[in-house]
Amino acid sequence: MTWPVLILTIILSLLKLLVTCLPTDAVNWILSKFKVHSEISDADAIVTFDGKRLEGEEKVQVLNYFNEAKFLKKNHIFPGNEKLFLHPENSGTPIIIDVKRGKNDVRLYVYIYNDHVDVVKQYKNKVVSYSLLSAQERSLPAMRNLV
Repeated sequence: MTWPVLILTIILSLLKLLVTCLPTDAVNWILSKFKVHSEISDADAIVTFDGKRLEGEEKVQVLNYFNEAKFLKKNHIFPGNEKLFLHPENSGTPIIIDVKRGKNDVRLYVYIYNDHVDVVKQYKNKVVSYSLLSAQERSLPAMRNLV
């Protein structure tokens, strides 16, 4: 009588272990698909500033500063106001990052200000705007001086 109970306990324990481990990876994969500020690797990105393509150490530093920045808030864009976010007044020249995400081409416009960074993400026919806060206080001025 104890053998069936012991085998059933082992089977239920293994089932519980599988059920708790697998969804974590699946949930992380699903959440990464909807992540607003995702990391960009050096290999699949093209970085340009004022029509000049950045290469080498400059490109790596810009992408590192971008990846280290923390998501601050999402800016809501009302239909018809996309151009105000793509080309804001008094913002200066943006850093443009072109990235391939699966089948989609994503273009990021990065506008650097003294206290934050505004990013406008354009993909398909959608425009998403959000603000970043630098992880290191020195990285915002360094990013501005780099370009």
